[in-house]
Amino acid sequence: MKRYDQNFKDEALKLSDDIGVKKACEQLNLNYGTLSGWRKQRSQKNKAGKKSGDEIQDEIAMLKKENEELKSANEILKDALGFFAADRKK
Repeated sequence: MKRYDQNFKDEALKLSDDIGVKKACEQLNLNYGTLSGWRKQRSQKNKAGKKSGDEIQDEIAMLKKENEELKSANEILKDALGFFAADRKK
C-alpha cells in the first residue's frame, strides 16, 4: 500500500475540486477510491468543525462578558497603580 504525504493529498484535493475526481485521478495516477476517500474524510472533518448559529451566539455572548470583566480588572489595576505611584512620591 502506497503512502502519500499530507501536502500531496491537499494538492490532489484541490485539483479534484477544480477538474473533478475522475480527471484528477487520471492526471495523478491515483485510484478513484483513494481520492474519493480523501474527499469524504475532508467533508467529515469540515462538518465536525462547524458550529451552529446558537453555539456561535453563545460564544459571542460569553466573550463579550469576559471582555467586560477584563476591562473592569484593568481599571482596578490602573487605579491601584496610580495609588501606589502617588504613595511613592510622598
